[in-house]
Amino acid sequence: MEMPQRSRGFRIGRAMSLTFLIALLAPAALILLYRFVPVPGTPLMVLRAAQGAGWNYTWRPMDRIAPSLARSALTAEDESFCTHHGFDTKALQKAWEDYLEDDGGTLRGGSTISQQTAKNLLLWPGRDWVRKGLEAWLTIYIEALWPKQRIMEVYLNVVEWGRGVYGAEAAAHHHFGKTAATLNNAEAARLAAVLPSPLRWSASHPGPYVQRRAETLQGRAARLGELADCLKK
Repeated sequence: MEMPQRSRGFRIGRAMSLTFLIALLAPAALILLYRFVPVPGTPLMVLRAAQGAGWNYTWRPMDRIAPSLARSALTAEDESFCTHHGFDTKALQKAWEDYLEDDGGTLRGGSTISQQTAKNLLLWPGRDWVRKGLEAWLTIYIEALWPKQRIMEVYLNVVEWGRGVYGAEAAAHHHFGKTAATLNNAEAARLAAVLPSPLRWSASHPGPYVQRRAETLQGRAARLGELADCLKK
C-alpha cells in the first residue's frame, strides 16, 4: 500500500505544480500577445454590456490618437510614468497613510498608468485587496514585456470614458463628434480631467470643477518637457 500512496501523492503534487505554473505563465503569455495585437475587449466591457451599458469601442494605434491626449492623461494620472517601473512609491505611501487615517476604510489612490492598464485590461472593478494584489502582479509583467509607449497606447484604448464608452476613438466621437486624431489640446485636457470619475463627470458638458481642472491640465501638459520623453518614437 505504501507505493500507491506515494504515487498518488506524487500525482497530486505534480498536478498542483502544473496548475501553479499555468496560473503564473498564462497571464504573461496573454500580456505578451497584447504587446503586438489590438485588445479585442476587457472584463469591464463585458460586465458593463451585461448591465445594459452597451459597447462603444474602436481600437486606434498611437499614431491615430492626438499626442495631446497622451500628454494630458500622463499629467492627470501619473506624471512620473516615464521614470518609474510600474509603481509610484510616494503615491503608494500617501495612499497607505490615508488608508490608516481612515481607520482601515477603503484603499484609494496610488495607482500608476501601468497599474490602471493592468486592471483595465484583465481585472474587474473594485478596490479589494485580492484585486489590488493581482493588479500589482500583472503590472510587473506589463512593465517587463511592454515599452512605455505600448502601455500608454493600450491604456488610452481601453480606459472607460463614459457609460459604455471605451478608448480614445469612442470618447472623441461620443463627446466631441470627431476622431481621436483630431482632438485639440483643450478637448484632450477635458477628456483627461474626467478620468478619475468618467461615469460621474462629462468631458462634453463639463461643470465648473472639470473645466478648471482641464485648464490646469492643459497648461501642465504643455510644460511636461522630458517627463514625456517616453511617449516619443
